[in-house]
Amino acid sequence: MSVTRTPRPPEVLEAEWETHRPAVFGVAYRLLGSVADAEDVAQDVWLRAAGSDLCRIGDLRAWLVTVAARRSYDILKSARVRRETYVGPWLPAPLLTGPDASEAVLVDESVGSAMLLVMEELSPPERVAFILHDVFGIEFSRIADVLDTSGPAARQLASRARRKVAGARRSAPQASRAERERLLAAFRAAYEAGDLAGLVRLLHPEAVYVTDGGGRVGTARRVVHGGGRIARLMVGVLLRWRSDRIDLVEVGGEPALVHRRAGRVFSVDTVEIEDGLITAYRRVLNPEKIAHVRTGAQEGSRRA
Repeated sequence: MSVTRTPRPPEVLEAEWETHRPAVFGVAYRLLGSVADAEDVAQDVWLRAAGSDLCRIGDLRAWLVTVAARRSYDILKSARVRRETYVGPWLPAPLLTGPDASEAVLVDESVGSAMLLVMEELSPPERVAFILHDVFGIEFSRIADVLDTSGPAARQLASRARRKVAGARRSAPQASRAERERLLAAFRAAYEAGDLAGLVRLLHPEAVYVTDGGGRVGTARRVVHGGGRIARLMVGVLLRWRSDRIDLVEVGGEPALVHRRAGRVFSVDTVEIEDGLITAYRRVLNPEKIAHVRTGAQEGSRRA
């Protein structure tokens, strides 16, 4: 005998949507590295859900997440082409995840800037399979539908991606949160004081400095190599553009620095650390990528 399922009343669907929206936004952000695109995907998914007959959907969370992944997969494939013409280095848009978060999201290392950059090295199908299975626990039969492939092929894609991610983790071990906070606090103090020697002591001799201005603000359009060179460059920036305030915040689940000038966010900075030294300093200045950080940092409207 067939079972007749009762359609979800609108108020019930809205309540369930609020419960699952962080996962929808979270999968889109992990796949795209863009807060704006992830918000657009979440809106698309909500419209799809509100206009669909969901009475036969048993696991609404899994359905919503896979719909978001399918839409994100389409965007991801075209984004690869757009990034070929991107001015200067590309970095993921920073996402506030601490007490001042502007968007709730499931927080783990997969939303950190370092891991999102590792994801950029995966093919779009590998990225989708890995994120859906290893982060969100979606079964391979659903992943296969998203990627228009077979279950075994989806499993193989996730396995291949997992090996690449594990290799990246081994080559760049994560520092503890306490060490990150200590080094960032020391770096902020040295930077504000214009202490060149102090900055050099905190930077690895082979450190890299990556800035993402997207061609919209004046910044280095190539990666800068060498702790001494980076320190001199940053002191030069300080002399020209002194920040009114530098806050230690949480971005992508890890400590970061937010620079403000004239009441507006100027940049969001994240780091990689190894053996007590900063090995990578990444600065996002592209106004389009930090517009949401301005709102979140100033209003503190939602908890992570």
